[in-house]
Amino acid sequence: MFQTFDVTAKPEQGPPRLAQLRDVMAREGLDAYLVPRADVHQGEYVAPCDERLAWLTGFTGSAGFCAVLTDMAGVFIDGRYRTQVKAQVADVYTPVPWPDVRLGPWLRKQLAASAIVGFDPWVYTAGQLKELQKALEGSGISLRATDNLVDQIWQDRPDPPDAPSRVHPIEFAGESHDDKRARLAETLQKAGHKAAVLTLPDSVMWLLNIRGSDIPRNPIAQCFAILHVDARVDLFIAPGKVADLDDHLGKAVKVAPMDRFATALETLEGPVRVDMGSVPEAAYRLLGDKAVAGDEPCAMPKACKNEVEVAGMVEAHLRDAAAMVELLCWLDAQTPGSLTETQVVTQLETCRRMDNALQDISFETIAGTGPNGAIMHYRVTEETDSVLEDGHLLVLDSGGQYLDGTTDVTRTIAIGAPGDQERHAFTRVLQGMIGMSRLRWPVGMAGRDIECIGRVPLWLAGQDFNHGLGHGVGAFLSVHEGPQRLSRVSHVTLQPGMILSNEPGYYREGAFGIRIENLLVVREAAALSDGDAERSMLDWLTLTFVPIDRRLIVADMLSADERAWLNAYHQDVANKVSHRVGTAAQAWLTAATRPI
Repeated sequence: MFQTFDVTAKPEQGPPRLAQLRDVMAREGLDAYLVPRADVHQGEYVAPCDERLAWLTGFTGSAGFCAVLTDMAGVFIDGRYRTQVKAQVADVYTPVPWPDVRLGPWLRKQLAASAIVGFDPWVYTAGQLKELQKALEGSGISLRATDNLVDQIWQDRPDPPDAPSRVHPIEFAGESHDDKRARLAETLQKAGHKAAVLTLPDSVMWLLNIRGSDIPRNPIAQCFAILHVDARVDLFIAPGKVADLDDHLGKAVKVAPMDRFATALETLEGPVRVDMGSVPEAAYRLLGDKAVAGDEPCAMPKACKNEVEVAGMVEAHLRDAAAMVELLCWLDAQTPGSLTETQVVTQLETCRRMDNALQDISFETIAGTGPNGAIMHYRVTEETDSVLEDGHLLVLDSGGQYLDGTTDVTRTIAIGAPGDQERHAFTRVLQGMIGMSRLRWPVGMAGRDIECIGRVPLWLAGQDFNHGLGHGVGAFLSVHEGPQRLSRVSHVTLQPGMILSNEPGYYREGAFGIRIENLLVVREAAALSDGDAERSMLDWLTLTFVPIDRRLIVADMLSADERAWLNAYHQDVANKVSHRVGTAAQAWLTAATRPI
């Protein structure tokens, strides 16, 4: 199994570890110390050796940080984790709703004017520090860069990952790394920049057409890189990880150990482009006046998938849909009360493993039944494993990492006969998902301009959900990919080739959760006979083809257009997936996709 059900959050370990950290803070003369989720590469997911926030506090979410003071320790978490954090941290920690509460104002309220706040400049970005410094102006509170204090007390810290990397073939990448480097170098030349610093491993993987296995569920290798204006790349990585890739990388890519990165920054000739949202503060300081803020050069090219990448994602999603249909057929044949969450996760992975192209799951499968479904990023363990009981809703959020693509799909499934309250909420979520799927919008809009479409049916009922409507997705890369998002805080213009999730939800703490998710590709919309000829529009190509549970739909709530979309979608599911599944699943699929 890729997934395990080990208990990783142990709240009882938090208090003694917090006491140890405060002892080190006292020796360092610090009044506060900041512990982020992020590592030096600023990715959402980190290697076990970099799980400092989880080790200290017990909180295992993919975003957040802890501000440790001498008399308080605030764990800052966003809306996705406000239920989860309560179960994972001891009462010596205080959950803080973030970003509703910002770190700067919170520190000003909690600390004296002469307080000193310590931080590791390798795990905080230059942009984060700039924002925090501005928020603390005039307070008398100062920031001090230090070594990582958590590392000083983490006695059994795992070793850094050292697995070898491999080539990502042109048949999946669609463009050689020579062409990518030349294309991006041209953008540097036009901007008058001599080089760009790359600190996000998924960017380096995309640029050089390689993949690694340093981070669970994400095919990346930890590394830094410098892209020069002449298209050369200095790659800073443990040499053993690329020992067999000399022929692929070629003479234009020079490999050096990670510890040479700092020296290389000091010797660069400026101007050097850095992304303030991802470059470590330490690297920014080493560059000094040579650093010029700008967009990370790989970000948008990586986000806008080429035709080969989109074709690979289409095929990967169809095979993944077959695995999901086999799972849903099996699940419906079971009696309510006879299964647990871990059994569902295990069976789903068994179905996905029938595909030889599967390399891993794309994240830990979320299988939350009943009240567990209200925990947005729930991870089932041996301790929390719950029975799927009659009347429950099961939120099943999962995906696979295939050689030709990355999948992410959520379906909410009726166990037995759920009540009217659940069915009405489910139908509103479905209406939001359909609304976004049907949308056409003018070129030039960002995620923030359209994401409310997926919320309107819930808003009309006085309901909402505390996560973005959608995130970007990589092509056999990270399942959460920037900079594209369907979020009220996203200013990034949506462009053809971008892949995003469409996943409205609804969560009632202690009762049930609902989420429905498809992946979509931005594309140029076909002209309409009555449309403005001069107005360019975009719309979506759907990637995910998995039935939506008809038993949970209140058909009378759907408009004629919504009903037509759903019936057409289900007909597409049947046409595209039926020949890919077994006899029993074919019969189940025929029933599951009947028109409403």
